[in-house]
Amino acid sequence: MTPLNENAPKPVFVSVRPHLRGSGSGDSPQSSEPLVMPESGPLVDRYDRIHNDLRISVTDRCNLRCVYCMPEVGMTFQPRDALLTFEEMVRVARVARELGVTALRLTGGEPLVRKNLPTLVQQLSALGFDDLALTTNAMLLAPMVRSLKNAGLKRVNISCDSLIPERFNSIRRRGNLKTVLEAMDVAEAAGLTPLKLNVVILRGQNDDEILDFAAFARDTGRVVRFIEFMPLDAQGQWDHSQLVAGREIFELISARWPLEAIDTHSSAPAERFRFVDGQGEIGLISSVTQPFCGTCNRLRLTADGAIRNCLFSDDEHSLRDLMRAGADDDVIALALRSAVWDKYPGHAINEPGFLKPSRSMSMIGG
Repeated sequence: MTPLNENAPKPVFVSVRPHLRGSGSGDSPQSSEPLVMPESGPLVDRYDRIHNDLRISVTDRCNLRCVYCMPEVGMTFQPRDALLTFEEMVRVARVARELGVTALRLTGGEPLVRKNLPTLVQQLSALGFDDLALTTNAMLLAPMVRSLKNAGLKRVNISCDSLIPERFNSIRRRGNLKTVLEAMDVAEAAGLTPLKLNVVILRGQNDDEILDFAAFARDTGRVVRFIEFMPLDAQGQWDHSQLVAGREIFELISARWPLEAIDTHSSAPAERFRFVDGQGEIGLISSVTQPFCGTCNRLRLTADGAIRNCLFSDDEHSLRDLMRAGADDDVIALALRSAVWDKYPGHAINEPGFLKPSRSMSMIGG
């Protein structure tokens, strides 16, 4: 890192709104010794969770208007000059890499609507992350696959919430299923694997396709990951009645094709299950009903440069403002350390005092 510049701006950490601490492990670890944020070593919080996974949102814009994410009209986006430049994103990623971050994922909004994205991928790939992935709705993916692969992208996660064309159109409001399915084939042929399919299950809208998606996983060898509907929609219409619990999905699939757990000892959000007959794999991301906060290892950088230690918290640290005020790398590193250190034990979605984040998923980045 660069030498400490005593005249450089110091990070200012602001909690936009109070956030209820999660239950289970209490407000702080049980210890008779006062806790002091470490000045070296990996990015660790008060609960000994090491953070080595960074999600970078490259834009808050999207070319779709999925019902669980954005309103069909009236969405307000950040002005262009408020977004991080590629150089600023790469700088944060480089400092994070020096602090032990090994995995990087590009998200949005829809990351492929950001111009010249392969250039950013190439610059990030040069930093030497063990994993460099992309989450996309795949509407623009097929023509860009080769350039992304050549730039150093390792794999993609593709969002697809229905295998029925008309229903796909209804949930996504734009785009078409054929384009997404073709993009899967192109990405797989180019070696952007393992290819994972993200499916948000909504009660009364696509929950009757759970077995169809399980069959898709068995037939294609692609990992289908079922995601619980989370309170991150811009419309603010989320409620439990629309939620299909991961356990319910597991029981439905396992009754048709028995499943067994894959013991990975991983901090990844998805519980992994293989079909007992060896024909494929599914994942369950049960963020609401079975939170995995105790093993969370993720940080998120929003498109406008705020570092967030939890998807469901409004605590933010603006790295953009620090960088544009002339902060050196040590100040950026301190901001990252502080963000991790201040992380609560859990998101507390199921507790009465939970406050829905003021930013929606597309504004935060998945």
